Amino acid sequence: MGRFSPNNGTKRSHGEKVVKDIRRAARKQCSAEEKIQIVLDGLKAEDSIAELCRRESIAQSLCYGWSKEFLEDGKKHLAGDTARAATSTEVKDLRWDSRDLKEVVAERALELRLLKKSRIAPLGDA
Repeated sequence: MGRFSPNNGTKRSHGEKVVKDIRRAARKQCSAEEKIQIVLDGLKAEDSIAELCRRESIAQSLCYGWSKEFLEDGKKHLAGDTARAATSTEVKDLRWDSRDLKEVVAERALELRLLKKSRIAPLGDA
């Protein structure tokens, strides 16, 4: 029969799914500063990329991807093209800020209208 389930290998066993989930959770999460340092270490070429990736516990493809992004963004920055796409978190934060600012403006506009009405009413009676 072999390694595959009776469904021609299309379904994973529960154990395989658990192992995959554990591996996904155990992946190293690098901060931006760590990524930059890894890329710079790779550019220094004191060690091979394979050795660097082994030491940092990351895949070589990940290191090459970071290097490519780093160099492309650096090239864009030096060319004066600093525009970039906002992340979804940044967009959400900006939407919240915009909503908060609109509320403040609406409150101030209402206060101003009430102040104007209160000043006009006594003058109109005299």
